Parts: sequence; C-alpha cells; structure tokens
Amino acid sequence: MERQVAELAQRERIPPQSGRAFRLPAGETLVVVDVEGEQVADLVAFRADDITEYLSSGRTIDYASTVRLTTGHVLYSNRSRPMLTIVRDDVGVHDFLLTPCSQQTFEIIYGVEEPHPSCLGNLAGALRAFGIAEAAIPVSFNIFMNVAIAPDGGISVLPPRSRAGERIELRAETDLIVGLTACSAEMSNNYAFKPIDYAIVASSRQAIS
Repeated sequence: MERQVAELAQRERIPPQSGRAFRLPAGETLVVVDVEGEQVADLVAFRADDITEYLSSGRTIDYASTVRLTTGHVLYSNRSRPMLTIVRDDVGVHDFLLTPCSQQTFEIIYGVEEPHPSCLGNLAGALRAFGIAEAAIPVSFNIFMNVAIAPDGGISVLPPRSRAGERIELRAETDLIVGLTACSAEMSNNYAFKPIDYAIVASSRQAIS
C-alpha cells in the first residue's frame, strides 16, 4: 500500500508524441504505464557519471539469448554492465531491435515529407539538458511495441498488446539518465497517439553492484 501511494504521488504524464528525460537513481524503480492501451514508449538510458556508457540492444539480446525480454531479464550497457532489470511486466511483448523513429522514418516508410514529431527528435530535445547529443542516442528499448519476426526473417510492426493500465517496472542497477517518450510513429501505436505515464519509486531490492 505504501508503495502504491508513493507511486501515485510521483506519477508524471508524457503527452502524446512527446518525451522527457530524468535521473533514475540506483536501486529505484521506473514504472511505465500505458494509460489508454496500444501506446509504445521508447526508452534509452545512459550511465549518469559517464554518458558514453549506454543501454545496448546488442549486448542485452546476446546475453539473454532472446529478443523477448520480460520479467527477470537484465538490460545491459555497451560495456556489458547491468543497467536495468525488469521486475514486473504485464504485457511481455516489447521490441529492442528498431531505432527510435526519426524524420527520415516518416519520409522513407510513410512518404511524409513535412516535419513530423519523432521519438529521436523528442529524445534529443529532452536529453540535451544532460549534455547528450542526438548522435549519441542508441537503439531504444521500445516498451509495449509488438514486432513480429517471420521464419524468413521479415519483420512486421503490429498493434501493441498492452491494454489500458498495464505496466512494466524496471529497477536501476546504477545511477542513470533516462529518456522516455510517448511514441510518435503511426504504425507502432495502431494509428492513434496517446499519453504514457511514469513514476520513480523506491525498490525493495538492492541494485546490483
């Protein structure tokens, strides 16, 4: 009950097609909630005392031996150190293969030439305050994103399986700077844009040293 009260007190909302950046201390837990359902949230993380160390798709998938990351899996840095551990996952389907959507994503995939909100742009804008440049943003952990892989290796972006109120919780294993979005890509969110809620709460377990 105390944890739930603390979470409600700290809960923040990311409006549709926008992003935030914030510090996540070691041992504390980031709670990400799909408020209305079928909404992706792109997440990137950097070590707070050395932003050249960042969340790595390749290292994480290599060590987990799966692209289906869920409760109990550790997300590793580019230096093979634990950054986040998934401690709760209501959905079980996320993506760690595709990059944050960018202006070029909309030009190449959607044929949109005019300016379009993007996760890369939103992450870059939010992370600028921490001295992190757009070029330093890696492949994101795309929370609630549903990417199907066919036997021939082809990929398809399908509607997220997340329903209203479902969540994922990630415990920080070191002090982090986190970027988080309410994704701006039509296909990723079943062609509707909704908010994402998040909270930072104390964890009952110690971070991995």
